[in-house]
Amino acid sequence: MHDEDDAELPKSKSQLKREMHALQALGKAVVELPPKDLAKIPLPDELAEAVAQARSINSHGALKRQLQFIGRLMRNVDPEPIQQALEAIRLTGQQSSARFHAVEHWRDRILAEGQPALDEFVGQQPQADRQQLRQLMLNAQREAKQGKPPTSARSLFRLLRDMLKDH
Repeated sequence: MHDEDDAELPKSKSQLKREMHALQALGKAVVELPPKDLAKIPLPDELAEAVAQARSINSHGALKRQLQFIGRLMRNVDPEPIQQALEAIRLTGQQSSARFHAVEHWRDRILAEGQPALDEFVGQQPQADRQQLRQLMLNAQREAKQGKPPTSARSLFRLLRDMLKDH
């Protein structure tokens, strides 16, 4: 019986403000997205138009008013799909960053440790072209000793990236 009483109570003014600020923050996050990511967000027409307008505003005060307007529009929209799309975009960015760091790690290890690191990489990636990796490793080490530009190290990075892209 106590739960039914809580369900009928109106929201406090503070709770309404917190929800409004959360919607404004969500709207601001959408406005700040790059164009390719913005296209992935499911927005109703009126909200999409307001977001496009906000992206073209340079004045701080005008942008603040536009973000408040976006927050008001978002009261009439289910924010869950927008929030999920934003999370998916952030997760994709984190995965991409992690993959990049993994490729950097392997390149640095192969160049620093030589054959043992190369053998370990090929052990984990059986589809890897051992001969091509070894040749790039030796060329990159030679270039580093001679003070030449790291052409082979870059090629090694690209090859490792392509091999790790599938995994």
